[in-house]
Amino acid sequence: MRISHEIRHRLHLRGEPDCEPPDPANTVTDRLNTLLNSSGPGYVLRLCPRKRYMIQSPILFAAPNQEISTLGYPTGNDRATLVVNGPVADGKGHTTAVDGTCPTCSGIVLRNIQIDGTRQGASPTQGGGNIEIGGPNSNQVVEYVRSFDPRSWTCLHIAEGALDCNNATIQNNDIGPCGSDTFQEWADGISLSCRNSIIRNNMIQNPTDGGVVLFGSPGTQVYNNTIWILNQTLLGGINLVDYDPFGGDYTGTVVTNNTILGGFATDGQGPGDTRGNNRDSAIIKIGIAIGPRTWFGDRYGSNVSRSGTVVNNQLSGAFSYAIAITSAQNFTVEGNTLFGNTSFIGARGPNCSASDTVPNPAPFVLDTKSVQGLDLQPDFQIIQDGDSLTCVLPPEGGDYWPFGGNPGGNSTPNSSGRGGSPGTKAVGLAVGLVFGVILLAILAWYIRKWALRQQKNRKHQHNNMRIPTY
Repeated sequence: MRISHEIRHRLHLRGEPDCEPPDPANTVTDRLNTLLNSSGPGYVLRLCPRKRYMIQSPILFAAPNQEISTLGYPTGNDRATLVVNGPVADGKGHTTAVDGTCPTCSGIVLRNIQIDGTRQGASPTQGGGNIEIGGPNSNQVVEYVRSFDPRSWTCLHIAEGALDCNNATIQNNDIGPCGSDTFQEWADGISLSCRNSIIRNNMIQNPTDGGVVLFGSPGTQVYNNTIWILNQTLLGGINLVDYDPFGGDYTGTVVTNNTILGGFATDGQGPGDTRGNNRDSAIIKIGIAIGPRTWFGDRYGSNVSRSGTVVNNQLSGAFSYAIAITSAQNFTVEGNTLFGNTSFIGARGPNCSASDTVPNPAPFVLDTKSVQGLDLQPDFQIIQDGDSLTCVLPPEGGDYWPFGGNPGGNSTPNSSGRGGSPGTKAVGLAVGLVFGVILLAILAWYIRKWALRQQKNRKHQHNNMRIPTY
């Protein structure tokens, strides 16, 4: 006998281990929204494991401390999937799967589900990201969520409201791919404009605009994230370039202990090879970008990014610039390092301004004309013009990409070392040892992350109460 909607609703209210099915598909959007809208604070909307929900418009949080999750809190492909399936016409239409920006949405939680934005190679659609949270709220959480292929500009957006968004936690998510590297068809991984927030332990694969974009967001901590590309060029790994909406204020914002991996050679590696071709000419143009002029040129005039901290991040692979700084005040940038095999490649592209002098690719570059009060590590190279550095383009083929590897595993997991003499046995042995240490460290990190996830899942399975916010 089929359980009626009313009985199922009562089961939810009593906390019974039930889940709301995706069928019939023609009513699923209304059913999910009705449950959230009618059930009040603290309600948990459980979706069914391994099921796809073909939604026609956003699913809307409606009250404080509500949760949307998959029954049993599974990870991987056992998570339920919300599929953005509403109509699109003339560049407008359905773009958002979940919206948590209502005025009473403090404390909402989105966890252990998947979001399929279904762009599927189309041009961007105007609208919000796959996930839209934030607004005039505090203590929101997004964790153990996979978000990919958004129709619009970002996989996950935390909005500022009236600059009163506060204390969002974005952790342990699998983000990407996001957007296309075709001109102006890009998309971010995580776009955050919320004070005193945390972005940690996220795996961000193949974004195309920014991996993590901080729109000021004073007081925010960004750490232990991994950002990497596979077959698309990324404009910026972590961006602290946006003047709006916080007037360039990055006070208390700390970016630390993140790993950013640019392009790697996709050729087979021969004896003594340190460079090869990348079939997609994929690079990261700027690993970490600081200051509006790096990105926007003179659009914001003399405005600056100010008072942030960028320390102890690690970068490997192919970039145009590992870290680029312009138009910045009172930033601390120290202890950021290159590891494994790296290269710095790129040249003036057709969108570079005729009035700009595009600097040669280099690891750490600084335009001193528009900076003040910086505390910098010693290896920055002074450049004459740091404006609009994302206009550079990678070479179209050639043995310029380092051999190495990334979490996606699409390139040879081997490195011959940076700056070594090809074919030298001693160098090969030394580099092999270095790579082995790096590989063991990465393996240990993944094992620890897996163990923490298992522990968290067991806790979720035995406790239907909301996990306290951080």
